[in-house]
Amino acid sequence: MIFCISFLALFFSSYTITPTSSTSGSLQDDFINCLHKNTNVDFSLEQTFFTPGKNVSVFNEVLESTAQNLRFLARSMPKPVFIFNPTDESHVQASIICSKKLGVHIRVRSGGHDYEGLSYVSEIEKPFIVMDLSKLRKINVNIRDNSAWVQAGATVGELYYRIAEKSKVHGFPAGLCTSLGIGGHITGGAYGSMMRKYGLGGDNVIDASIVDAKGKLLNRSSMGEDMFWAIRGGGGASFGTILAWKIKLVPVPKTVTVFTVTKTLEQDVGNKILSKWQVVADKLVEELFIRVIFNVAENNGSKTVTMSYNALFLGNKGMLMKVMNKSFPELGLTSSDCVQMSWIESTVYISGFPSETPTSILLQGKSPNPKINFKAKSDFVKNPIPESGLIGMFSKLLKEDSPSMIWSPYGGRMSEVPESEIPFPHRKGVIFKILYVTIWPNSDKRPSRHINWIRDMYSYMMPYVSSNPRQSYVNYRDLDLGQNMKNTKSNFKKAQVWGTNYFKGNFDRLVRIKSKVDPDNFFRHEQSIPLLPVQG
Repeated sequence: MIFCISFLALFFSSYTITPTSSTSGSLQDDFINCLHKNTNVDFSLEQTFFTPGKNVSVFNEVLESTAQNLRFLARSMPKPVFIFNPTDESHVQASIICSKKLGVHIRVRSGGHDYEGLSYVSEIEKPFIVMDLSKLRKINVNIRDNSAWVQAGATVGELYYRIAEKSKVHGFPAGLCTSLGIGGHITGGAYGSMMRKYGLGGDNVIDASIVDAKGKLLNRSSMGEDMFWAIRGGGGASFGTILAWKIKLVPVPKTVTVFTVTKTLEQDVGNKILSKWQVVADKLVEELFIRVIFNVAENNGSKTVTMSYNALFLGNKGMLMKVMNKSFPELGLTSSDCVQMSWIESTVYISGFPSETPTSILLQGKSPNPKINFKAKSDFVKNPIPESGLIGMFSKLLKEDSPSMIWSPYGGRMSEVPESEIPFPHRKGVIFKILYVTIWPNSDKRPSRHINWIRDMYSYMMPYVSSNPRQSYVNYRDLDLGQNMKNTKSNFKKAQVWGTNYFKGNFDRLVRIKSKVDPDNFFRHEQSIPLLPVQG
């Protein structure tokens, strides 16, 4: 069973959110009155506004609903004054206008798969409110012109399901985790198991609907090509509030093949299988995506590292076996390891749901694993990691309670798209991406030891990953980046660190566009694109 974030959530316990500050009834009243003045579409207060003062259990339920990281649902975390769930796009426009008028900071979330909680927690703004777009989830699939409009609050899984309802030979190259909210997902680029064939979700966006800092509703034509470029990979919540994407559908075969083959350290003597994967993973036929998922498990009373080779092939098992026997025989794949299914069934499999789970699960917007405390980091690798580096890496994995890594292969279409095509720059020359994760239970009284472990692992891996800059993936937000610049008071210089990690040379263009379309920095968070520094 391969999990959505692809590690086993061993620990899960109940928790309750207790607001740390008193709520402001007058602020909510002022906000509601302002909304009424700025939209002609009515809304039910009971279904759209949630405050801790009125009904804390319902407030907690809404706040927790799509958030995945328990670290940012803890009692000590700042809480919004209230949560607003708009039911019409005009409500979003009015919310932007009213938050500016009332001087209250707004955080926007579509799915809540937010590694550092920036869409529902603010450490830098008080008070703040959360606008949750989960009720804006309409999907309109047009097979005739190979496109679909999908609202920001819909999940990736819902989109996949609605496409498959209309056609068995159409799909979309977005995330492996089907409970992702599509709104924020594409703002980071959106990679998945078909990226070697078709590129990123962001590469396959035709149009978008967005509300800017003035509350205006814009499409591709009215926002202009600069802003349209920026929102497809430049990170969420910097340029406006995404309401919907128009995406280009891609062809998929009626039959695809999946497999998961797991090896332990002891079974991969000399790391021959893993070393060969590093050599071939980005060079295999672009229809084949094989990622490696690392976990720590018990083995005859001692700990070992397991490596699960988890794959999607856009074709039947006969074709797949020919490819594997020729290019990657070291894995020892057999026909019995392979399972043929439809593309929509493969999205359920890759997401990590148990076998035989019906595809209708995709309409529930659920993750296959429970909420957990976790910290994550990412890297991009351009040269195979030598055996000496692997030995040290495995040694560090074995020292942590519940660590995980995922290596996702690049190559194929990913190497063909220019770095500047959209803000996502991790293209030609990248062999694979690394996601590092550590998790811990609520009962753990020393969570800092897990965060220290992942920082140590990240430091250890420095010689083996990209450099100048060391690249990171923006949808795996990491607030550690830039924080070691202790000798500067310039927030812009700190932003240049993480901005270059995420976007390389595209960061400068993002800053120029941000300064043009949102000069007052209305859309901001701890790692939003900054404005150009004032010259003086």
